[in-house]
Amino acid sequence: MRPALFWKIMSLESRTRMSYRVDFWINVAVGFLVEFGIAWFLWRAIFDQSGGQRIGGYTFDGMVVYYLAVILVGKLVRTNRFEGAVSGDIYEGGLNRYIVFPAAYFPFKYAQHLGTLVPWALQFLLFGGVMLFVLDLPPEMTPTFSGVVMAFAAIALGNLLYFVLDFVIQIIAFWADNVWSLDVAKWFVASLLGGYMVPLSVFPDRIRGPLEMLPFRFFFDFPARVLTNQVAPEEWAAGMALGTAWIVLFAAVARVVWSRGRLRYTGVGI
Repeated sequence: MRPALFWKIMSLESRTRMSYRVDFWINVAVGFLVEFGIAWFLWRAIFDQSGGQRIGGYTFDGMVVYYLAVILVGKLVRTNRFEGAVSGDIYEGGLNRYIVFPAAYFPFKYAQHLGTLVPWALQFLLFGGVMLFVLDLPPEMTPTFSGVVMAFAAIALGNLLYFVLDFVIQIIAFWADNVWSLDVAKWFVASLLGGYMVPLSVFPDRIRGPLEMLPFRFFFDFPARVLTNQVAPEEWAAGMALGTAWIVLFAAVARVVWSRGRLRYTGVGI
C-alpha cells in the first residue's frame, strides 16, 4: 500500500471517530476518572491492610503512577471500538468490497485501526500532562526525554503486536460461527499476564521469568515501565527485539490462516 493511501485512510477514520466531540470527551473523561479512581482506592486498601511500605517493589505513590501509565498506554495499544471489525466483515460479507480494492486487506485495516487511536492519543497527552502536575511522582519514576522516546517506540510495537494477534483471532471467523468468546478470553489473559490487572513484579520470581517471555507484557507492563523510567536502554533493546520476534511469528501465522480461510469464503455472509 502506498504511504499516501495509508495516511488518507487513517485520517478519514480519525475524523469519523471525532465527529461527535462532546460525546467522546464526556465518555473519555468519565471512563478515565472511574478507572483511575478504582485503581487508587483498591491499592490504597491493599497497602493499608498489608501494612507494608512496598508491594512488588512499588510504594503506594509508585503504584499509582504505574497504573496511570498503564491506563494511558492501554488506550494507545488497543481499541475496543475496532475489535470485531475483521470478523464482522467475514460474517456479513463486507469482505467483498475489500477484495476489489487496489490495496491489501491487512494494511487497509491497520490504517483504520491507527485512525481510531488518534483521539486516544489526545487523551494520553491531555491526562498524562495534567497528572504530571497533580500527582507526587517518585523521583525514580519521573519520565525523561529519552524515556519518553523509547516509550513511544514500545507503544508502537505493542500496538502492532496487539493488532496482529487480534487479526489472527478474528480470521478464525472463516471457520467459527462466533469468535466473540475468543476475544473475551484474549482480553482476560492479556490483562492478567500483561500487567494491566496487577504489575508483573507482584508475581513470584519463578513465574515472572516465563511471563516476561510471553507477548502479553508488551501490551501494558513493558511500555508503562519504559514511560516511567524503570527500564534501562539495554533492557529496552532486548524487549523490543523479543516483541518484534513475536510480531513476525504472529504475522506468519496470520498469513497462513488468511490464505486458507479465503478459500472457504463465499461472499454472502452468514
